[in-house]
Amino acid sequence: MDSTQNGRPSKILAAYSVPALLDEVYRRLTPIWPDAHPLLHYRSCFELLVAVILSAQTTDEQVNSVTDELFNRYPDAHSLAHAEISAVERIIHPVGFFHVKARHIIEAAQMIEARFDGKLPPSFDQLLELPGVGRKTANLVASACHEVPGIIVDTHVLRVLCRLGISPKKDPSLAESIVRAHLAPEKHTHFSYSVNRHGKFTCTARKPACTQNGAPCPLEDICPKIGITSL
Repeated sequence: MDSTQNGRPSKILAAYSVPALLDEVYRRLTPIWPDAHPLLHYRSCFELLVAVILSAQTTDEQVNSVTDELFNRYPDAHSLAHAEISAVERIIHPVGFFHVKARHIIEAAQMIEARFDGKLPPSFDQLLELPGVGRKTANLVASACHEVPGIIVDTHVLRVLCRLGISPKKDPSLAESIVRAHLAPEKHTHFSYSVNRHGKFTCTARKPACTQNGAPCPLEDICPKIGITSL
C-alpha cells in the first residue's frame, strides 16, 4: 500500500498537486456534464430557494414530485408566509423531515417578505440568515440567481472529493474551503455541477463505476479511490 499524506496516496501526490488535480477534474468532467444548472424544478429564484431547502437529506426527484402542487398553491413569499403549516406539511410529506422543512420554508418566506420586500436576499450572507439555509443552499441559490461563483458541496460532491483525496475529511465546509483556495472562481459553479453529476451517476455511494466490470470512469486513472473497499 502506498504511503499517504493528508489522506492522499503518495503516487497521486507525486503526480498532482491539489490545484492541478482540481483543474484536471474540471477539464475532464465539464465536457461530459455541460449543464451547470440545478436538477430541481423551479420557475423563480424564490421557488428554487424553497426547493433546495426541501432537498436536504432526500433526492431531487423526490422534491420535484411535490413542488408542482406546492408552488401552484404558494407561488411567492407572500402566499407561503401566510400558509397554514398543516397544509404545507401535507404537500411536502413525501420528502421526509416535513415538520421541520415546513416550518423552515414558511419562516424563510416570512423573513423575505418582512425584510426584503418579498424578493430574494441580494447577498450570500443575507441568504445564510434565512431559516433552513446553510452554505450549500446559499451557494447554489446565489450562483443560479445572482450569477456569482458558487461551490456547492452536497453529498455527491463531498463523496467524490473525499475519494479523490482532495478533502481529507467528510466535512462540507472544509471541502468548500479547499476548492475555493485552489480553483479559479470562474470555474467554481460548473465544477460543482459536473462533480455532482459524476457522484450522482458514476461515482455512486454503493456501487461506483470503478467497482463494476466494464463500467467506465473518466477519473479512474487519477483517483486514489479513498474509502472504496469493494475493488
